[in-house]
Amino acid sequence: MKRNISWTVLSIGGSLVVPPEGIDVLFLKSLRTLLLHEIKKGKKFAVVVGGGSVCRKYQQAAGEIGTLTRDDLDWLGIHATRLNGHLLRTIFRGIAHPRVFKNPHQVPQKSAYPLLVAAGWKPGWSTDYVAVCLAKRLGASQVFNFSNIDYVYTADPRKDPSAKALPEMTWKEYQALIGGEWKPGMNAPFDPIASRLAARAGIEVAILNGKNIANVKACFQRKKFVGTRIAL
Repeated sequence: MKRNISWTVLSIGGSLVVPPEGIDVLFLKSLRTLLLHEIKKGKKFAVVVGGGSVCRKYQQAAGEIGTLTRDDLDWLGIHATRLNGHLLRTIFRGIAHPRVFKNPHQVPQKSAYPLLVAAGWKPGWSTDYVAVCLAKRLGASQVFNFSNIDYVYTADPRKDPSAKALPEMTWKEYQALIGGEWKPGMNAPFDPIASRLAARAGIEVAILNGKNIANVKACFQRKKFVGTRIAL
C-alpha cells in the first residue's frame, strides 16, 4: 500500500473531550491551536473521537431502566461519538469538511479540506478501529492515539503501584497484554480488534497523553516523546 505522508490520523479518546465533569474547553482550545499550526505547515488531519463520559452516562442510565444487549450498548456509544464529532467539526468550521463521516470507507481520499472528522460506525467496532480504517484508506503509516495516560503499562497503574511503563512494544506483545475480545465501553489503550487490523496492515500506533501538547508536537515530528510506540 502506498503511504501518504500528508495525512495524519488521530484517534482522540472521548474522555479528553468530555471527562466526567463536562466538556473540556481548555483541551479543545489547545487542540485547535495545535492542529491549525500544523495545517499551516501543510499537514492534513483525519480525526475520530470517542464517546467519553457522554457514552458511559447514557449506557448506565439505560442499563438501570432495562436489560441491554451488546448492540444497544454499542449504538449508544456510537451516537455519543457522533455528537462529539460534530463538536469537533464545529470548532474547526471553515477548514473541516462539513460532513462528519460515519463510514470510514466513504471518506474522500482527495479533499480540498485539510481536516476530516469521523465518528463511530457500527456495533462491534470502536473509534480506534475507525481510525485504522482511515489510515488504510488515506495511506497513512501511523495512527496517533490521544489518551489520558502517558504510556501503555503492564497493569493499571491506578490499581497496581508496581505497573511498569512500556515505551516500545510489538503488536504481538500488545495483543498478549490486552487480550483479543472487544466489549462495548471497553477501557483499553487501543482496542483489540483495531490492533489486529493495524498489525495486518503494518500500521504503527503511538499512544500518548493528549493533554501534553508539547509532547504531542514532538511525536508529530518523530522526535523522542513520552508515550508508547506499537509496531511490527
